Amino acid sequence: MRMASRKRLGVVLGILALGGCAPATVNTATDAQTIRNLGNDWQRAIAARDVERIVALHAPNAISMTSNMPAASGAAAIRGAYSGLVNLPGLSLVWVPTSIDVVSPTVANEYGTYTMSFDGPQGRINDRGNYSTVWHKIDGQWRVATDATVSSTPFPQAAASDVSTSMDTPDNQFVPASGIAWNDFSVPGFAPGVKIAVLHGNPAAKGDYVLRLRFPPEYKFPVHWHPGGEHLTVLWGTFMLGMGGTEDWTTVRTYSPGDFLYIPARHPHFGGAGRGVTVIQLNGEGPFQLFLGSPK
Repeated sequence: MRMASRKRLGVVLGILALGGCAPATVNTATDAQTIRNLGNDWQRAIAARDVERIVALHAPNAISMTSNMPAASGAAAIRGAYSGLVNLPGLSLVWVPTSIDVVSPTVANEYGTYTMSFDGPQGRINDRGNYSTVWHKIDGQWRVATDATVSSTPFPQAAASDVSTSMDTPDNQFVPASGIAWNDFSVPGFAPGVKIAVLHGNPAAKGDYVLRLRFPPEYKFPVHWHPGGEHLTVLWGTFMLGMGGTEDWTTVRTYSPGDFLYIPARHPHFGGAGRGVTVIQLNGEGPFQLFLGSPK
């Protein structure tokens, strides 16, 4: 009898042990709907320009990747990236999930398509493509761990005139001050109001270029960096510049007309204009590229 009782006890304990080792159940439908709702909240936060709400939907060490831009890693970088995005004039950004696959109690994969449009210097700019998002459940809440978008919009073909200006010309060139054409300088993360004039070359292509930027009074631009060095000359007004990845305005120096600065490649900087209109001239080797934040 004792032997039989011990056997029965062993069976019961074995069943309990197996029950304790069983994986947690996944409520796929509920979790998928929760993630879908969070995606809708995300889109509403973008429309409302609520950057802090967007950041709160991400994990602390989340990574956001966008076509033709460096990856944003961590809350500060994601905040900077979205601060630029939501301030694009006339922004419209919509995405639609194709699939939300809850693969475990704490991991889900989502992918789908997106469309985006905003007002550019030459009119409406449209983009579309695909996206993939990995969600992690942290302390019982689903949060974005990795988000990546891939544009499916073809690159525009360069016109013949663009090709000819991408290399140096053997002929003399003269641009009178009265003939300088100013256009809006629209860059994500930069407040509107800056004007750009290209005097020589094609800044978007290989080869040397010369351009000018005109800032309205008391304009401030955020921390950013360039893959190539900048040769900068102040032509008009008061130009302010600070170096480093943090906007510490106590370190900013002011420069007057005639002053020359060289900013090495990959050196983050910020600054702006004094109380009057300020014009600077930049020259260097293209392509001229600008990225928000600090290089990784």
